[in-house]
Amino acid sequence: MKGLFDLTGQVALVTGATHGLGMAMAKALGQAGATLVINGNTPAKMEAALASYTQDGLKAHGYLFDVTSAQQVKESIARIEQEVGPINILVNNAGIIKRIPALEMDEEEFRQVLDVDLIAPFIVSKHVARYMVERRQGKIINICSMMSELGRDTVSAYAAAKGGLKMLTRNLATEWAKYNIQVNGIGPGYFATEQTAPIRVDGHPFNDFIISRTPAGRWGDPEDLGGTAVFLSSKASDFINGQIIYVDGGILATIGKPSNEN
Repeated sequence: MKGLFDLTGQVALVTGATHGLGMAMAKALGQAGATLVINGNTPAKMEAALASYTQDGLKAHGYLFDVTSAQQVKESIARIEQEVGPINILVNNAGIIKRIPALEMDEEEFRQVLDVDLIAPFIVSKHVARYMVERRQGKIINICSMMSELGRDTVSAYAAAKGGLKMLTRNLATEWAKYNIQVNGIGPGYFATEQTAPIRVDGHPFNDFIISRTPAGRWGDPEDLGGTAVFLSSKASDFINGQIIYVDGGILATIGKPSNEN
């Protein structure tokens, strides 16, 4: 059984993996044996991130490119294939969120979120998949969200993008399954990251709501995503395609507020 989850000899590209959930998933893939390729767009963050990977005993290569730029993506993927090796695993993790009520959000802000959270995964997947098709093998994981299923105040652009990413995942899986490429998604629930820090402070109504609404009774730790990332990157998921696995502490399994009684 251990062999099913062994990623030794695999090259994994994780976008936006200089911090947060992307770094946690990348480290899990590295611990399973994968050689890591980390994408970011800030030199200082990349330097600090690579030091963190090295400190953990993981082999990681850093590449700075804008995931929304088709030209930069195309050139960078070609470099990675030549300098590091064939990309076997792609995790489309890079993302942004803007918490702005719909009536106050302008069109450019809306488009920016869609560019990063929906169009960029298409661009990166397309350029990586060209190589995967030739090799007849590949794993692509799109990082979806609770907002792929649910709406919430002030995140209309993010929810639109993540809902679209769920359907992009299913469509790419449909198109590329014949090439032995599995395209699946992970839908994180509410995790303790820099991105959620503004709504996770003590006494914030949303913080109290999430803790009470989640059957597990807590925010997720970034490390909670590691097992699912390894599973969807490994041979164990070779016949799983077009699926979204929600790692949410049970939120989507229930309606209403879970009982606090033992």
